Amino acid sequence: MTDNMHPTANNNLACFNDPEGGDGRLSCRTDNATVTYYMDSNGPVCELESEDKNAVTTTMGSDYSPTDLTISYDSSPTFEGSAETDIIYQECDAGVPSTADGVTWCNDAVDNAEFECDQQYVRLRGPGSYTRGLTCHETGHAIGLTHGKQADPILSNTDSRLGCLVTPVGSNVGLGANNRDNINGQF
Repeated sequence: MTDNMHPTANNNLACFNDPEGGDGRLSCRTDNATVTYYMDSNGPVCELESEDKNAVTTTMGSDYSPTDLTISYDSSPTFEGSAETDIIYQECDAGVPSTADGVTWCNDAVDNAEFECDQQYVRLRGPGSYTRGLTCHETGHAIGLTHGKQADPILSNTDSRLGCLVTPVGSNVGLGANNRDNINGQF
């Protein structure tokens, strides 16, 4: 098995609050096994279209629900306090580097836990960007999964054992057995 759940021997930076649209280079782990998510529907700026919402719903149901995580949609998201919605999905170019299809960043690092984040944002660019593979990839980062270069032992970022955490990721790539084992071993 390859350890690509943050922290690893090759990626042990502490979690911190990234600015709006962080650079996506920091990995944080979700703060518990109960994961709530919300798909932005507040105005045209970062709102997900119905096909993008379908990709998120499919990914959460097909890839993450079969793990030891408890996944649920939060139709009334909480953006502050001790029980924030864990993952906020957005669709827009703001803060997404031109070399990336999406980013994940921590909005609320847990004060007493070095590697955990209470709320993370997943932002993918433009209409049609939300595919199962890319949604699985960025959600994986919000859960705490890393790329191959940060795994232990180090793998190529295209190694198939990484499932949807490969870079670049295909449109219909799922979580994969190694990532499922890492999630179940952590939570």
